[in-house]
Amino acid sequence: MTVILGIVIAALAVIALTASRSIRIIREYQRVVLFRLGRAIGAKGPGLIFINPVTDRVSMVDLRELFLEIPHQTAITKDNASISIDFIMFYKVLDPVMSVVQVRDFSGAALNIASTTLRSVVGEMSLDDVLSKREDMNNALRTKLDDVTERWGVKVTNVEVREINPPPGVQDAMTRQMSAERTRRAVVTESEGQRQAAITVAEGQKQSAILAAEGERQAIILAAEGERQAAVLRAQGLAGALDAITSSAAGAGPNTMVLQYLDALRQMASAPSTKFVLPLELTNLIGGVRNLAEQFSASSAKVQDPVTANNRDGAEHNANMLPKAIPADEAAADRRSQDTP
Repeated sequence: MTVILGIVIAALAVIALTASRSIRIIREYQRVVLFRLGRAIGAKGPGLIFINPVTDRVSMVDLRELFLEIPHQTAITKDNASISIDFIMFYKVLDPVMSVVQVRDFSGAALNIASTTLRSVVGEMSLDDVLSKREDMNNALRTKLDDVTERWGVKVTNVEVREINPPPGVQDAMTRQMSAERTRRAVVTESEGQRQAAITVAEGQKQSAILAAEGERQAIILAAEGERQAAVLRAQGLAGALDAITSSAAGAGPNTMVLQYLDALRQMASAPSTKFVLPLELTNLIGGVRNLAEQFSASSAKVQDPVTANNRDGAEHNANMLPKAIPADEAAADRRSQDTP
């Protein structure tokens, strides 16, 4: 009985061991390359798969995107400058069977092919291009590495250069160049600021001059308009005064003209300077005065039409009282005869 129990337990153990090696659970991002009696029969997964532990062998492949760090590699540029570069390569397995069958150690093979490809790419570029055109160098490395790894069922998705170490002399020259470039930019920025400030000041002065000229023009226009209006008002006042004088003179009789004439002579005689007043028509003047006295005496004796008498007498007396023009020689002879004792 004990022997039978031991045989049963041993059989159960063998069955359990066989089952544990025959049943596999594969994750979504994994594939199993199955070899049966040494022949690759394909990739299995994901999920639950069954294998024969006696005849089958498996190789696990990860389908996720992986990266491989390439350590510092020394390369010589096109212009014979020695530089040290390291970069990272990102890759992804597209064909699990080829990645297992076509290459033994993908990591080691990728590391070596990346080193040689890096030297080839850097050797075709100058030092300035390597330092300034890093994106172009990344694309060139990715393209060449992808051409090699494609036959292994692996896709190189991206290549990123991390660090470039030029020789110490080149680093010193780069430092000086960077300092000179920053100094140049500072000078350019300062000069540009001064230019903008000068432009702003000139623009302000121009606007100020324009406003001043506009104000002066408006002031001149207003002053001219004021003078014009004042001249118009003066002319209107003078015209009104002349109209008033004309109206008064039209209504004044000959007697009024005689009185004004005598008053003008009186005002001339009252001046402090020594002068000789010689009326040109002394006889007519005396006659006018006599006629004036006779009219005043006659007006008290009888009443006559004032308008008719004034018009008739005014015509006669105006003709007698107005001074007549005499030649200049006769006037000078009269003055000399008056001055001679």
